Amino acid sequence: MLRYLLITLTVLMCSSPLVAQDKLWTLQECILYARQNSIAVKRAQNSIASAEISRREATHNRYPSLNATVSGGFQFGRTIDPVSNSFNNTTIGFNSYNLSSGVVLYNGNSINNQIQLTKLDVEAARLDADFISNNISLEIAVGYLNVLLAEEQLEIVRKRLEQSQEQLRQTDQLIQAGSLPENERLNSLSQIALDQQSIIDAENQVRIAYLGIQQSMLIDPTDAFRVTKPLVSIPSGFDPDQLSLQEIYTSAYNTQANMKANELRMQSAEVGVDVAKASFYPRLTFGGGISTNYSDVARQFTVEPAIVEQNVTINGEPFVFGIESFTQTALDYPYADQLSDNLGQNIGATLSIPIYNGYSSKLGTERARLNVINQELQNREAEQTLLSNIQTAITNARASKRSLEASQAAQEAAQAAFQNAQKQFELGAINSLDFATARLNLDQAQISVLRDRYSYIFNIKQIEFYQGKTITLD
Repeated sequence: MLRYLLITLTVLMCSSPLVAQDKLWTLQECILYARQNSIAVKRAQNSIASAEISRREATHNRYPSLNATVSGGFQFGRTIDPVSNSFNNTTIGFNSYNLSSGVVLYNGNSINNQIQLTKLDVEAARLDADFISNNISLEIAVGYLNVLLAEEQLEIVRKRLEQSQEQLRQTDQLIQAGSLPENERLNSLSQIALDQQSIIDAENQVRIAYLGIQQSMLIDPTDAFRVTKPLVSIPSGFDPDQLSLQEIYTSAYNTQANMKANELRMQSAEVGVDVAKASFYPRLTFGGGISTNYSDVARQFTVEPAIVEQNVTINGEPFVFGIESFTQTALDYPYADQLSDNLGQNIGATLSIPIYNGYSSKLGTERARLNVINQELQNREAEQTLLSNIQTAITNARASKRSLEASQAAQEAAQAAFQNAQKQFELGAINSLDFATARLNLDQAQISVLRDRYSYIFNIKQIEFYQGKTITLD
């Protein structure tokens, strides 16, 4: 029993990786994985973080500043004692502390405008990230459709090989019955060889399609990767001939993240002009500080009174006078006492009035106005690009619809011709080469329908993308 248990556990452990490798990826799973691992998305997220740091920096500029300074050292030669302000010709060790604070009371509303500007930049950066994610969705959808197209083409050529093998069997029967010459078997064998070559080519196309989507998703091409095969159908009621360019453009303009980001950047550039104009206005600041210092040559002095007797003779008479004197004694000045006794405070306001600064304010304002003009041109260029892309998508959708209708009609004709040729071949009325030609025409017609159908579906998805719809293949 223990042996069987060990064998069972071994099988389960070995089969687990196979289950993971056999996972079939849906389109939404591919899009989610690509977004999570995209370098472009990560760069966009870093741009958001950078813009957020600038916003926080601008916000904190309105708060008071607080700075502390500690200094210490030695003075040599003839120096001034920082405590007594007296000249000394000796080495002095000193130590000082300073704590200062200041706040901007008025600066032409520059701080508030800078905060507003950075908020707009943060939101624009977020929209840029959304735009990149949406473009990744469209890119992955294209790769996904390419895989489905390549796999369906492979199925067609595999069925062709099966039909060729069946044709060989029928040819052998007709040869045995005397309806066909023996050399007809060579034609069937040649067709089988061509079909096998077509299978290899189709398999290569499948590999190339998978390589493309794996590269877009940043998945190692050597990893096992397969996608699901949903029933991709053309949306019912969709008619590209009824599409309105203006309606789709309006929808795209209102839903495309880059259009919203451009609007915010335009607002940011306009606020930037106000920020530049602030340098023309006076700047009022308020501040204060506290400081103290220490010197190792500083001393404390004590004064003690004393009476000194003085003998004098006045008019021949001796007298004794008491004269009061003072005795001064120098004592060490403790470190803490010096810091406490030398403590000083200051408070005040400063008004800075710009008069002439090399035209920096004027030139900075002109530069900000040029930035507004450049942003306006960029927005117009983006709008024109969006309009051109939508025009191209609508034109391609209409063209692919007509191509699909034509290829479907050609397929129906090729199907009828093939069925007729098959009946004639079974009766021995035509040779295998004529039958193979009819079948090849049908296969080519089927592949044309398949390609036109997927091209039409992609164009539909692209238009739905501009309409702000989620890309799905359901």
